Amino acid sequence: MIIVDRALQERAASGRPVQVGMVGAGAMGRGIARQMFRAFPGLRLAAVANRTVANAERAYREAGQDEFGAASSVGELDAAVAAGRFVVTDDPLLLCESPAIEVLVEVTGTVDHAAEVVLRAISNGKHLVLMNAELDGTVGPLLKAYADDAGVIISACDGDQPGVEANLYRFVQGIGFRPLVAGNIKGLQDPYRTPETQAGWAAQWGLGVEMVTSFADGTKVSFEQAIVANGTGLRAPKRGLNAWEHRAHVDELAERYDIDELERLGGIVDYVIGAQPAPGIYVIATHDDPLERHYMKLYKRGDGPLYVFYTPQHLCHFEVPTSVARVALLGDAVLAPIGGPVVDVVATAKHDLRPGDVLDGIGGFTVYGQCEDSAMTRAERLLPMGVAPGCCVTRAVDRDTVLTYDDVELPPGRTIDRLRIEQDARFGSQA
Repeated sequence: MIIVDRALQERAASGRPVQVGMVGAGAMGRGIARQMFRAFPGLRLAAVANRTVANAERAYREAGQDEFGAASSVGELDAAVAAGRFVVTDDPLLLCESPAIEVLVEVTGTVDHAAEVVLRAISNGKHLVLMNAELDGTVGPLLKAYADDAGVIISACDGDQPGVEANLYRFVQGIGFRPLVAGNIKGLQDPYRTPETQAGWAAQWGLGVEMVTSFADGTKVSFEQAIVANGTGLRAPKRGLNAWEHRAHVDELAERYDIDELERLGGIVDYVIGAQPAPGIYVIATHDDPLERHYMKLYKRGDGPLYVFYTPQHLCHFEVPTSVARVALLGDAVLAPIGGPVVDVVATAKHDLRPGDVLDGIGGFTVYGQCEDSAMTRAERLLPMGVAPGCCVTRAVDRDTVLTYDDVELPPGRTIDRLRIEQDARFGSQA
């Protein structure tokens, strides 16, 4: 049911648009800015924070706005918003602390830095929309608990695959089916890709090379499926998920999954490589009523007992402002953890590592991420991918081996390590 557009129109007509702050002004952030101004009445991108202020300015210019100025204090930011001007800054904490900002969109793709921003936003009563699966997949359950305690909403976003999966999952449940698989469709999977191999593709599309590398090496899809698992309770069927090559339509996946195994596991997250329609997502579900199975056959959806539902695309920044409206106007999170962690993303060596090597982390040269059951992550002290950047290797690790905390020395004083310890203590494992 589409009601967000009506809610936005009413907010726009009231003359009180939702005042939005955004942290991060890379390619995705700039796309979000354009969408807010061009297609979403009722939302106003009041302020953009980026460590390089020129990129925040670029976000406004590309959106057709030139009435912006810098702010170095909360007072300056609030005065500018009250006067109808837009604000750029290199200090994201101003957006977190400003009474003028209602919702914060975090789109940096960082982990430790983003964790600090999100914590400050929550403590200041800000709703949050995360286009940051890396942070969510590392400490999302704890951040959700903090948000609940503060009476604010933290949500993944429409447009990114996890949000699209969540929307379809809710639809399938809502018409009486029981989802057993939530899946992602990838075009390429090579865990040994690096920023060197992906530089040309990144330059062609104007994207960050580390982000592009994380797409190719499987790290990004692993984070995406981890947060779907944590938001639905679906599990990982094995380390790395099935990740089948499937050069056919997703409808044919109904024959590839075993319903008895899916039932035994309680439902799973997964992804396939090469399927059509790409780059979409799928949910596979069953129905317990024989009469409804009869009607599904009438509607040309197969004989069952498994039925494939799919969305043929995800439109990234085009859809993210919808999430802001859902959170601010309807109190509806697109996707958020339902409890403690169910699936983690663990760091795995891209090549043989030796003592003294420093892990460069997500989308880099040294490690890739793959999904793992959180109980196993905890029991074997596996190193979360979101914790890996900056860690120093202390003993030899062979290629394709998952690193453990015993294999590395952590950088001192990081927020993400403190939060990870707290999350483990608070929830343990949900397995």
